[in-house]
Amino acid sequence: MDEHNTAPSSPVSSAQASAPASPPSRRRKLVLTGVGIAVVGILGFAFLRPHGGQNDSRHSQSANEQKQPVAVQVVKSGSMPVVLTELGTVIPITNVTVQTRVDGYLMDVLFTEGQHVHKGDLLAIIDPRPYQVLLEQYEGQLARDQAQLDQARVDNARYQKLIRQDSIDAKTARDQQFMVKQLEGTVKSDQAQVDNEKLQLIYCHITAPVDGRIGIRAVDRGNYVTAGQSGGLAVLTQMQPISVIFTLPQDQLPQVAEELRAHKTLSVEAWNSTNTDKIADGTVSALDSEIDTATGTVRLRAIFPNADEHLFPNQFVNARLLVRTLDNVLLLPATAIQTGPSGLFVYVVKADNTVTVKSVTTGISDGTNTVVKTGLSAGDKVVTDGTDHLREGMPVSIPAATANGVSP
Repeated sequence: MDEHNTAPSSPVSSAQASAPASPPSRRRKLVLTGVGIAVVGILGFAFLRPHGGQNDSRHSQSANEQKQPVAVQVVKSGSMPVVLTELGTVIPITNVTVQTRVDGYLMDVLFTEGQHVHKGDLLAIIDPRPYQVLLEQYEGQLARDQAQLDQARVDNARYQKLIRQDSIDAKTARDQQFMVKQLEGTVKSDQAQVDNEKLQLIYCHITAPVDGRIGIRAVDRGNYVTAGQSGGLAVLTQMQPISVIFTLPQDQLPQVAEELRAHKTLSVEAWNSTNTDKIADGTVSALDSEIDTATGTVRLRAIFPNADEHLFPNQFVNARLLVRTLDNVLLLPATAIQTGPSGLFVYVVKADNTVTVKSVTTGISDGTNTVVKTGLSAGDKVVTDGTDHLREGMPVSIPAATANGVSP
């Protein structure tokens, strides 16, 4: 009985024991779920907060990058020289090939190659003895014929006295007059031969025709030289002053000719072939008489004192001719000029540090500054560097170094 009664009662006790345990298990799940959500929220907030800060920083940084840094200069009023640069050649004013004017053996050379000589200096001597002998021969003929002329004149005077007395034949007196004239001609011819030989003796002594620098000797002492032989004895070049001949395009001829008529001379500078160093200062005073139809240019000659002889014959130089000076013109930095579909323009920085595009027309330029005719005013700040990414209305930042118009 006891065992029977006990068996059915086990399931009831078990059910009774499990029934009160169910509500706490659900509460635990809810609590764990809430804690999990809280942890996920905290972690998410912690993860997302620094990420959001980077976005704000990047946004601020991109806003600053929109201000394009530029260099600026101020458009100013000033003077601009009108300079024409043309290729020129140094040409001596006088360039002489020293020649002998007589034939003979070169007895002596009295100059040193490269020597500076003066007009009249003795340079060389041709053997004068053959010409001295001829001179003496012609002087003897002159003396003989002069004596015959003197005798004929005495006879003619006597014949003229006798013809007046009718004591001589008229034909004889007339023939004596002709004899005098004939001998006068002979004496004159003899005198010319004497003078010629004296001249040949002078020519045996070769002298410098001008001041200058003598070049390399072409003939050595002891050689037989002839009058007018090729190459002569040497070349004598006038170094001081010296000239530069350069050409001018015919389109620029009117303004240059007008300035020459007004001022008589124009200043010109000679620069080296690379156009980096100035060599000398001179003046232009003459234009050629015609335009070269093959090139459409006209030649000018500039004269340089060349005291230091830095200009050398046949040297190529750049001649910078100052035509005139433009005063009180607006000068725009050449680096500020841009080229677009509509022509030339510049970026001008306004008071609010934004840029605006302004079209301009320009005049002459010296490579650094350009004359601006229209489009700008004195005091305008133009962008000279950093124009690659600019556009109308774009904000810019100006470094302190360029705030007063001075490029860094």
